[in-house]
Amino acid sequence: MNLLFSYGTLQYEKVQLETFGRILQSEKEVLLGYKLDYIEIFDEEVLKKSGQQFHPILSPSGNPNDRVEGVLLTLTDEELAHADAYEVDSYKRIKTAFLSGKEGFIYIEK
Repeated sequence: MNLLFSYGTLQYEKVQLETFGRILQSEKEVLLGYKLDYIEIFDEEVLKKSGQQFHPILSPSGNPNDRVEGVLLTLTDEELAHADAYEVDSYKRIKTAFLSGKEGFIYIEK
């Protein structure tokens, strides 16, 4: 199983159902040293699922006191591939550690 930190639309039940076919297990988590910005989404499929034209995106802040709150989603390898397909080309996935000490993936600005 994989842990994926969601700070945006992957938290929405509608997006989860349409992307993964189920509601994912999740728990609250905090990511340090990052800030949120927003990007405009043009991908019609993503717009249809999320219903939002602007999506948040993480970028490293260089400040360990910066905090982003979200949830850790538990996904299979296949579901992680679906998450990769859902995210537009402005995002890239990397592995990192969270405030709890757990490790998992985040999508950051490419």
